[in-house]
Amino acid sequence: MVKIRLRRVGRKHKPIYRVVVADSRAPRDGAFIEIIGHYNPLTDPASVDINEEKALKWLNCGAQPTDTVCSLLRKLGIIDKLKQQIPKQN
Repeated sequence: MVKIRLRRVGRKHKPIYRVVVADSRAPRDGAFIEIIGHYNPLTDPASVDINEEKALKWLNCGAQPTDTVCSLLRKLGIIDKLKQQIPKQN
């Protein structure tokens, strides 16, 4: 299964995360398919930059976001756009 999840980069006590599309069997910081964004929880407010087109493409292909990524996508309104697209396909 393909998942959309966070990949930790940065140094000790200063985490920055990349939002990546990866095989669910790959380790957290291991192989990935594509980088679709960045997340920095240390800024105030936390900065989130996710490419909306790429995220929607992977979600439409069946990629499952993790809980944290799902909340980030919901904050950016990408989940709402995905739900709007579903009735159009039927």
